[in-house]
Amino acid sequence: MVDEAFSREDAQDAQDRLWVRQVQQHDDRAAFACLLRRHQGMVRALLRRLTRGDAARADELAQEAFLQAYRALPAFRGEARFRSWLYRIACNCFLQQQRLGASELAQRSESLAEDDGAWEPAAGAQAELPQQVALRLDLGRALARLSAPEQEAIVHCYLAELSHSEAAALLGWPLGTLKTHLLRGKIKLKEFLQAWAPHATEEVLP
Repeated sequence: MVDEAFSREDAQDAQDRLWVRQVQQHDDRAAFACLLRRHQGMVRALLRRLTRGDAARADELAQEAFLQAYRALPAFRGEARFRSWLYRIACNCFLQQQRLGASELAQRSESLAEDDGAWEPAAGAQAELPQQVALRLDLGRALARLSAPEQEAIVHCYLAELSHSEAAALLGWPLGTLKTHLLRGKIKLKEFLQAWAPHATEEVLP
């Protein structure tokens, strides 16, 4: 059974490489559509986990990831599986939106706070909103300070809630490599977010 599973994966990878070459050499839109049909379900499932079940946001991120993948495909050299490469693009789209969203929310909150009392939040929300904004900003900044492999390990294992084996297979890494990057990333995040402990580490890390 295990050999059969590996044979299927090898066959799928070979077909992916063929479609990639067709896109690279002939700008074959039909070949790219085949790649999307094969992988879009898994990409959307991953993004739904990252967005905590927000299907609309996950679909929006998936579309952006597919667009970026199409633009970047001429530079793809096959060092990793196409699937892993595509999933990394999807995760980067999620991280970028997280940082931009936190920044925009902070700016909006500051603008409202300067509006001479025209905006009056419900009781308790006034103190809570700036704290949430600040935490999201710090989380985004902390993730941005990690190396790319550390970011990917944290995103896949903690935000997407994949097992170590699943994340390693998805990223095309040996299990030991994944665990190393995960441990280093976790240590750094806890250091960067000391001021928020334990609240921030509960939100990001188990």
